[in-house]
Amino acid sequence: MRSRTRVTGWLLATATLSVAGVAAALVSQHVFDMPPCPWCVLQRAIYLAIAAVCVIGTALPVPPARRTAGALALLLAISGAASALYQQLVAAQSASCNLTFADKVMSFLGLDSILPWLFQVYASCAEAAVSMLGVPYAYWSLALFAALGLGAARVAFGRA
Repeated sequence: MRSRTRVTGWLLATATLSVAGVAAALVSQHVFDMPPCPWCVLQRAIYLAIAAVCVIGTALPVPPARRTAGALALLLAISGAASALYQQLVAAQSASCNLTFADKVMSFLGLDSILPWLFQVYASCAEAAVSMLGVPYAYWSLALFAALGLGAARVAFGRA
């Protein structure tokens, strides 16, 4: 029972950090007028997917199922880290990120029409390339995805 409580704690902490990342992005957008690009909103979707997988994982009754939730969250965190790196190293250098992979995924999901305040794209990748404390936002996102990946890996590969 103690192991389940520990695993549930890791899953809930990972979910909470994911939601906090999206909350920080929304504050940046709506309070500090930093409009998001397609890669920004794709990362928001990945953060929320990680949170959903982790919350679902807390309800799963058997250890292998919880480990599977951790593994899925880890894969999502890796994909988020890759998108953050791509955003900083490639997309931010281009004038337009229209019809990139991120733009196509978000269009396919239709999240921008369901929750425009959360997923609507308002800037190009070059316009959205801003820094906080001298560090590009994409690297902050990368760091958060790395932390989420560590938490998910603890669940996936630890004793659940």
